[in-house]
Amino acid sequence: MKKFAIVLSGCGVFDGAEIHEATLTMLAIMKQGATYEVFAPDIEQHHVINHISGEVMKEKRNVLIESARIARGNIRDLKEYDPNNFDALILPGGFGAAKNLSDFAFKGENCSIDPDVEKAILKTAGRNKPVGALCISPVILAKIFGDVELTIGQDKSTVEAIEKMGATHITTNHGEVIIDEKNNLFTTPCYMLDANIVQIAEGAENIVRAMMGRMR
Repeated sequence: MKKFAIVLSGCGVFDGAEIHEATLTMLAIMKQGATYEVFAPDIEQHHVINHISGEVMKEKRNVLIESARIARGNIRDLKEYDPNNFDALILPGGFGAAKNLSDFAFKGENCSIDPDVEKAILKTAGRNKPVGALCISPVILAKIFGDVELTIGQDKSTVEAIEKMGATHITTNHGEVIIDEKNNLFTTPCYMLDANIVQIAEGAENIVRAMMGRMR
């Protein structure tokens, strides 16, 4: 049975992992006959957002602990990730990907990637195993790999930043998946478009299906 590693970035679209994308990715994996294990870096969140008002709150939270809410407690520190034990790695979106797993939200094309995130992605890709990214998470792949083909949908400012990092952006609509053949990378736009939960489920199912089709 094939096994995915899912990397989360907290819990909640504005400061962590997008919950619909995360849970529907889990569902898509199981529906298609595979299993998954959840990981997150043991680091402090950049900040905490009130998801009603959009305001920054005066408190601190940990990415691993917050991600455990989505994983129902069954989660491991990303430092423990071993690509030899998995067939693929996938990153749901949410601003946590651009605030915690990277600082793209603040530095754009000049961003840096969390070292454990970068290591996990490079080790997986280095074994020619599929790496998938939903929503805003493809910016991480653009920064790490540079000359790759990927999609975040249609957002012009994000596309400009991606292209400044050396990547080629492919404009997409709901549920479409772009495959970078050279690096075995898979991307789909999800909530980077004005989407509903059915369309998010479609994107998750399509990217998981595409990744499974490339597993050895």
